[in-house]
Amino acid sequence: MTSPKKVLVTGATGHVGSSAYLALADKPKKYEVYGLDCTRDFSGRVTAANKKVMDIPDDRFHLCDLADFAAIREAVEGMDVVVHMGADPGDDGSWESLLNNNIIGTYNAFEACKEAGVARIVAASSIMASQGHREQEPYKSIVDKRFDEVPENYPVITPDTPAEPRGLYGATKVWAESRARVYSNRSDMSCICIRIGQVERDRPRPPNGHDFFVSQRDIAQIMECAVNADEELRFGIFYGISNNDWRWMDIEDAREKLGYVPQDRAEDNHVY
Repeated sequence: MTSPKKVLVTGATGHVGSSAYLALADKPKKYEVYGLDCTRDFSGRVTAANKKVMDIPDDRFHLCDLADFAAIREAVEGMDVVVHMGADPGDDGSWESLLNNNIIGTYNAFEACKEAGVARIVAASSIMASQGHREQEPYKSIVDKRFDEVPENYPVITPDTPAEPRGLYGATKVWAESRARVYSNRSDMSCICIRIGQVERDRPRPPNGHDFFVSQRDIAQIMECAVNADEELRFGIFYGISNNDWRWMDIEDAREKLGYVPQDRAEDNHVY
């Protein structure tokens, strides 16, 4: 019988991290899941449903700061996969916080995983790495809901399209993707980045979000798909969004290489 895969989820008490943790912890025969965060308290955006069932045992929880390399290094020891969700998620976060959490913290996670011989790191990127495309046509017409002005066969944005961050937060995520590429080339570690869309409590916030909405179960699914992707996949950037009618980001690559099959659409909850 195959032993459960050891997986550490950083940012485990956060909005997305808690969903990733629960999706894996729900399958104890497949995964031995650990959590890491700078606090035991839940983020204000964590759903009531997640809070109700979230219970990380003390012997599987690491309370530490992402900027503390020694603590991160200890936490990743013996792991097969690290799902790195920890970050300052604020688009208006201070430079000091973004530097410590999103730059230094991300460097620490990758470097610690390399030293510990972790086989794969699945890192949270963000749709904010592509935010600038929403200001350009034909995507701006989609955002503004001028659907009759959108060409029938408009080109979708793929992970190979140059990034278009519009703030420090988005820029830190582009930097994280670059670090992932470096480590995939200069180590034996597989590095997969997920550009996470707008994760809501299973409904997009009106009036916007219909293009890059992703449900709780879809984001949990793509994270698990990335954990189990073919070991030959050394590097990849994928969009983690639901199957929205007006998405302008490509998810076919995620379907093909990760086996991602989104279950939800923004339109399931709102009429646009």
